[in-house]
Amino acid sequence: METRIGFGWDSHAFKAGIPLRIGGMTLEHPEGLVGHSDGDVLLHAVTDALLGAVAAGDIGSFFPPGDPRWKDANSAIFLKLAMEELQHAGFRIVNVDTTLIMNAPKIAPIAGDMRSSVADLLGIEMDQVSIKAKTPEGLGLDHVAQCHAVVLVERTAESDDLKSMSAVIESQRQLEDVVDDLLASVHGLPKKRTIDPVYDTEDIT
Repeated sequence: METRIGFGWDSHAFKAGIPLRIGGMTLEHPEGLVGHSDGDVLLHAVTDALLGAVAAGDIGSFFPPGDPRWKDANSAIFLKLAMEELQHAGFRIVNVDTTLIMNAPKIAPIAGDMRSSVADLLGIEMDQVSIKAKTPEGLGLDHVAQCHAVVLVERTAESDDLKSMSAVIESQRQLEDVVDDLLASVHGLPKKRTIDPVYDTEDIT
């Protein structure tokens, strides 16, 4: 059985007045994490680890931070695409191991609930998800949250026909169609309307 590992890392600064989202949960804290999306540092790291395991790029390849469609987006969208990439490549998750690095809030009292949340999002059992927390002692990062994530995946199918979406998408338009489908199914946003040009622009000189 072929196995692979993937590694992901992410960081966001704290800022007052915005919700704190970590591991798909909203935590009670006076500061949240600044990001173009909801700033969920743990889900971002896991997403990159999954994409890395099947050499499918990273979050920025699919969800550019300057794209207004991802403003305040639920990071479950990113995780869902990474899971689809994994399945298209013929792999499944064996386990996920993560380490959060932050001063506050304390993660240990809610680690069980957070593991359950991440397991539900990934469609795996809770005992396949590990979430640990450390403080950034001596690093001068008191107002930053970081997350390291490692995933182990194994092949579920041997087929030359199975390819990741990033391998078969041939144009930016196809990629945008995939993204719009994700927005519609996960984030509840309508698909973008496309307007066919009246003239064939390739004939205009």
